[in-house]
Amino acid sequence: MSSTCLIVGASRGIGLELATQYAVDGWAVHATTRTVDQPGPLGEISGDVTLHQMDVRSNADLEALLVSLDGMPIDVLIHGAGVYRNTPREVIMAVNTEAPIRVAEALLEHVAASDQRKIGLITSQLGARRGRTGSLGDYGDSKAALNDAFRLRAPGWAERGIRAIVIHPGWVSTDMGGSSAPVSVSESAAGIRRLMAGLTTQMHGGFWTWDGREHEW
Repeated sequence: MSSTCLIVGASRGIGLELATQYAVDGWAVHATTRTVDQPGPLGEISGDVTLHQMDVRSNADLEALLVSLDGMPIDVLIHGAGVYRNTPREVIMAVNTEAPIRVAEALLEHVAASDQRKIGLITSQLGARRGRTGSLGDYGDSKAALNDAFRLRAPGWAERGIRAIVIHPGWVSTDMGGSSAPVSVSESAAGIRRLMAGLTTQMHGGFWTWDGREHEW
């Protein structure tokens, strides 16, 4: 029986590439998009791929996802949905901070029921305070708050046998990262997959980079 992953935010960029790479390797892939009726490249992936309608801010969409999964074990959950610039602060916080935690907690039973029991939440090095005080900007603040919320919950997740980390995906050449970014989408996704494949109990609760380095908070 193949392993199962859920990629939240898979319509483009790193999420799309993660869904593609997992599908190529024979995983059963569940992928969310806000435009399931017009999935674009996500709908062209070959393999065992199931698409789900989901705006991460929508409780109704989350409930519908849970119904669709119907107790299915999820070996690897990666939450990559996010927004960056030209977006109201309240939306940035809702998408980047609140949604990853809410979605992960809603799916804990599915992850805990699997063989691998792994969760990766995409954060950013821009949310690393490194002992500083004051604002890191709207995006940085949203990722710092995500990191804080994750660290509070990580011990409880460990009690369920779950191994979870937050991940800096690199400065990636996407619509968000820009064309001058030094890391390609395929490199970042492959690195994240290696990181998740090698995720140990000792790594749980940590802040890691896509290329396997532990990051300071």
